[in-house]
Amino acid sequence: MKVIIIGGGQVGSYLATLLQKESNDITIIENRNKKYDMVRTEQPNARIVMGNGSDPKVLEEAGIEEADVVAAVTGEDETNLVVSTLARMEYGVNRVVARVNNPKNAWLYTPQMGVDIALNQAELIARLVQEEVSVGDLITLMEIDRGNFTVVEKIVKDGLNVIGMKVGELNDNMPEDSLVAVIIRDGKIIDPTVDKVIMVDDKVIIVCQTDLVDELSFELDKLK
Repeated sequence: MKVIIIGGGQVGSYLATLLQKESNDITIIENRNKKYDMVRTEQPNARIVMGNGSDPKVLEEAGIEEADVVAAVTGEDETNLVVSTLARMEYGVNRVVARVNNPKNAWLYTPQMGVDIALNQAELIARLVQEEVSVGDLITLMEIDRGNFTVVEKIVKDGLNVIGMKVGELNDNMPEDSLVAVIIRDGKIIDPTVDKVIMVDDKVIIVCQTDLVDELSFELDKLK
């Protein structure tokens, strides 16, 4: 997979290290001289391009027309948003990931701006805190298909009426366009066939339309 990372700072360099472990083809764009020299030393197996990642000529030099993924992870929201929009709208990159620096700007990181996945550190921390204080409630894991669908997790705690229910029955009790995608039981993945029975401590992973998450939560709460 060909990945272009815009921003050769700590985040970009570490991301490159992780992705290269999976044998991905990595190109990093960096416009600061000292950082450019540093990332060349830290990432000898990556291609390093000097320039501003929001400049189409620099993006083309980096090979954006053949890129599978673009990750805009600079320390400037304006740059990350411009890169995201160019990557999606101008070059048709299949997946665009962007870093949110100022949480107040998070609302700008939308599919309409070319962003598939927004990495908002404040939101991630908030979700982790929420997960700790709401054990057994619906937990949002991620959005997919450019935000059209959301993947959520339901932890089946002792005493819930859903215990003993078949997957097909649970699907029937959820909003339309919601489906049990997988069950995690004792650290193993369980194929959620319609006749599979839900057991205590199961982690039920559900995919639903993003605008139906609240309705899904309401319907699942009725099964308590």
